Amino acid sequence: MPGSGACTSIINLRYQDGREGSPSNPAKFNRQDHAQLRDACVRRGRPFVDNTFPPNARSLGQLYALTVEQEERVEWLRPADILKMHHVDDEPVFCQGGASRFDFGQGVVSNCWFLAAVSSLTCNEQLTAQVVPMDQAFADAGGIFHFRFWRFGMWLDVVIDDHLPTLDHQLLSVHSNGVNEFWVPLLEKAYAKVCGSYADMNIGIPSEACKDFTGGVNMSYGLGEAHREGHDDDLWLSLTRASGCKSMICCGTPPAGETFANTVAHTGLVDAHAYSVTGVTEVEYNGSKVKLVRILNPWGEQEWTGKWSDRSGMWKKVSPTDQEKHFNRNDGEFWMELEDFCHNFNMVSMCCENPNFIDGDLTCQWKCMIYDGSWAAGKSAGGAINADTFHTNPQYRIQVTIIDEKEPGDKNILLSLMQKPLLNRQNRRFYQIGLTVFKTPQGRLKAPFFRANFPVKEKQLYSSDRELIEQHSLEPGEYVIVASTQKPYMTADFVLTVYTKAEAKISAHDGHDDDDHEHHGLIHPQIPGKSTAKDPVRALFDRFADQNGELIASQLQRLLNDNFAHATPSGFDLNTCSSMIAMMDIDQRMTMTFTEFSVLWKKMHEYKVMQQTRA
Repeated sequence: MPGSGACTSIINLRYQDGREGSPSNPAKFNRQDHAQLRDACVRRGRPFVDNTFPPNARSLGQLYALTVEQEERVEWLRPADILKMHHVDDEPVFCQGGASRFDFGQGVVSNCWFLAAVSSLTCNEQLTAQVVPMDQAFADAGGIFHFRFWRFGMWLDVVIDDHLPTLDHQLLSVHSNGVNEFWVPLLEKAYAKVCGSYADMNIGIPSEACKDFTGGVNMSYGLGEAHREGHDDDLWLSLTRASGCKSMICCGTPPAGETFANTVAHTGLVDAHAYSVTGVTEVEYNGSKVKLVRILNPWGEQEWTGKWSDRSGMWKKVSPTDQEKHFNRNDGEFWMELEDFCHNFNMVSMCCENPNFIDGDLTCQWKCMIYDGSWAAGKSAGGAINADTFHTNPQYRIQVTIIDEKEPGDKNILLSLMQKPLLNRQNRRFYQIGLTVFKTPQGRLKAPFFRANFPVKEKQLYSSDRELIEQHSLEPGEYVIVASTQKPYMTADFVLTVYTKAEAKISAHDGHDDDDHEHHGLIHPQIPGKSTAKDPVRALFDRFADQNGELIASQLQRLLNDNFAHATPSGFDLNTCSSMIAMMDIDQRMTMTFTEFSVLWKKMHEYKVMQQTRA
């Protein structure tokens, strides 16, 4: 296997024709078109104000780091006004000299997990350009900017105005190290909009943001207590492969005690804190090779003080070439020996656009298919494998034709199951979810099959994380993937991503041999190339739904009045729409998900046909 070099580009069949949601044609978040809004603002001569994420307390949220008195003093200022407050004559710039991990430092929002991912993002220029369109400038922006994030199966283009929260004329959250550079505070604001508010960005894990920056594969590795014989060699191999693929690599320290306070330990490291890994190297020291990991604190300061730190005398005993890797500056970046890294950090995550970095086979061409699915209570939410209703869960078929015989146990299939949240990031609720794989005959699998056969993996694991990742080594044959929640009757939407090496083929089960497949909630994945048209009901729902993919009463009212204009003499009123939501509200959140809307839409059309027949 090749040990270094760039990863091959992934064949992503869902995106190959540049349809909506692809990297080249991201979907418009909140249906806001950046170009149209910018042109309108420039034409009118008035800077943009984003009413969907307004410059007020609602968008800020409840920040626990601020007192009530401080919250009342928060001002939302545009960059030009911020510079004037500081008596800076320079004009604001979006990005100067390219995006760098040294461009910023963390503010009062506890989003080190997000900023660690941003630091890691800047190490890959191509990915940075995908997330942060660099053809933006204040001179012709009209007070409007846009950024791109991968969210639950598709790329989104997120529009913001350039009002930024300040306290005593200082940026409240992330600050730029360059006096007049603002790309990072604006990027943070766009991500806060996607999350729901700035406060919704409090506390998280870097792998979440890394996924949203790439749409790629996340792998996490335990450190600290997970330390075992051979652990260092395996970890070093993973780190060097991931670094060679320009993967995003982040890590975190454990909390001190039962709290998640960011206290500074005697080592100089911050407890319960996220960092980014910006490099790995080996140096010659006293005749032996020493493995070093370079780490960056998103605070922009506060560094490790142990061996191989900035002020360590050990750097004087290495070759002049290795000494060039060492910088003594208080910028938050430092080197650590791998053994100390494993001892002081409790996790490291790696995220890449494709799975090449996992096994180091950088020449392998993976295929990727992404399926939107849902669990609907009483229909397709069958619960765990020991439940009588397990067979009603969504099923997906995969055909493996060849496996690499030169590498026994080669992981040729990687599965990702990601839950879609119902609410803003802080208030979201994730169910325990799992994937079960069976080697199968043809056709949809019914209850007797599951009672008589064992899955490929003997031990079934369920996770309450946003995303569940599994690797499989599958021999040639037909397999069915069953996506499930641990408990039955749970309603939620999900995204299933199937990565296969070139020798495997993915095809959707068509259900022709199952007369009652509709009653078992079979999800029919769409195969690009066979049917690329978007479900018209889904498209209609998406036009009116909010950023969380749900309808509130006023949005349902607009949808119905626009599409059933003559259903009632005066249209649908707000109380009627609230009653409709309550009637279909399976999860009792007083909002309408797509699954719930689909049932309502079907009933309304059936009623319309019945009325026309009677007439």
